[in-house]
Amino acid sequence: MLDLTTWSLTVPAHGSATEITTARLNNGYQSQYFRRHRDHSITFWVPVTGSVTEDAHYPRTELRETQSDGNLSFWQYQAADSYLSAVLKVEQVPSKGKIIIGQIHSDDQPGSQNDPLLKLQYHYLRGVGRLEALLRKRPGDSEVQNILLAENVQLNERFSYDLRLTPSGKLGIQVSSSDGDSGSYYRQLSGYWGQQNFYFKAGAYIQDNYGPSNEGGRVTFFWLNSVHR
Repeated sequence: MLDLTTWSLTVPAHGSATEITTARLNNGYQSQYFRRHRDHSITFWVPVTGSVTEDAHYPRTELRETQSDGNLSFWQYQAADSYLSAVLKVEQVPSKGKIIIGQIHSDDQPGSQNDPLLKLQYHYLRGVGRLEALLRKRPGDSEVQNILLAENVQLNERFSYDLRLTPSGKLGIQVSSSDGDSGSYYRQLSGYWGQQNFYFKAGAYIQDNYGPSNEGGRVTFFWLNSVHR
């Protein structure tokens, strides 16, 4: 089950990307980009022809962490043990084969360049699905480390991910597929991240913007939960 009470949604509507507020999202919102199913799963669809948010090159149908009243959520890692967990499957990828399915994003604080600490990417490469962590060592770094977590995660195969950031700045990433492919990665963050304000994102953020309107990314989430404690 997906608890959507602390999320807003961006969809790549025609003309300009559109934000669906927390209240509207929890009042049964559906569209061609965001479909609810009887088993309580949700499918995110984003075409390569979709509109983009400001300063972005690629379209997305993606949740963004909020407070329950709809205000945007920001947190520093020292404040709590923070978790994001999901169970999902990737059903379609664009021609470049890349979809971001989860993020620990940084607010636009001095030195951050509004860049994420972590992007979790599904990469379908030469007929094989891979789960990769795209990780920055310091805020504002243009170089991003690509860490292979697991491979042989095929299209339509269920898998899970768990992201954890502790109050001492320890980052943990774990992934596991229904066929037994799994991986993990741990790192102590640079102290430069200590002044950054974070928030979680999850959904389908394709890394492609060229092709026909039926090309894009389709991802179904069966479980999504964020916790700060």
